[in-house]
Amino acid sequence: MTTERDLPLDWVEYYMQRSTSCKSEMVFDFYRQGVINPETPIRQAPMVAMDFETTGLSLEDSEIVSIGLVPFDIRRIYCGESKHWVVKPEQDMTEESIVFHGITHSAVEAAPPLEVILDEVLDAIEGKLVVVHYRYIEREFFHKAVMELLHEPLLFPLLDTMQIEANILKGQQGFFEKLLKKPLDPVRLGYCRRRYNLPHYDAHNALTDAVATAELLQAQIAHHLDPDMPVKDLWA
Repeated sequence: MTTERDLPLDWVEYYMQRSTSCKSEMVFDFYRQGVINPETPIRQAPMVAMDFETTGLSLEDSEIVSIGLVPFDIRRIYCGESKHWVVKPEQDMTEESIVFHGITHSAVEAAPPLEVILDEVLDAIEGKLVVVHYRYIEREFFHKAVMELLHEPLLFPLLDTMQIEANILKGQQGFFEKLLKKPLDPVRLGYCRRRYNLPHYDAHNALTDAVATAELLQAQIAHHLDPDMPVKDLWA
């Protein structure tokens, strides 16, 4: 398990180090592409929204069961280039998780394991700024899965729309609200989208949630952020 303290202070240097020390050819190819220049204005950044559905919320005993990816920038979402995979987990899914994400036993039985599609996933995100809503899910589950498959860490900077929204809400609080430590409004994906009058989408589909995350970031930039700010001011 990684923590925020474990993350590199300099992503450029980290990519350079990993490209010379990794043993897996797949991981080497990923890091060899390099990370996006930290000084790149967000308006010029090629981005890809990522979302996972998992068999549960516990990192210790849950697995990725679907992955959604959609490339975008601050103006357009390239749905025609989006990707969605159902992934066969090693352990059987519980009925509770099936109700949550709607992926059935028969769907996962016909799906490939993560190791079969991992190269394609990495190809889709390399060289792009990966955007998620609540980075701990995507970062921790992906890191754990790659460690189990390749026995090597695979970390990259993430832009977290949940954290961005929390920062925006904190900035909007008045003096007395801060003094009284008034709780922030909810920052789950659906609640955030409502604040920008974005349309309602059914949740818990990885591709739909990836599109919803991309749209949310576009709205956050349009209403609150400077599109000329460098990506290093937003990523974690």
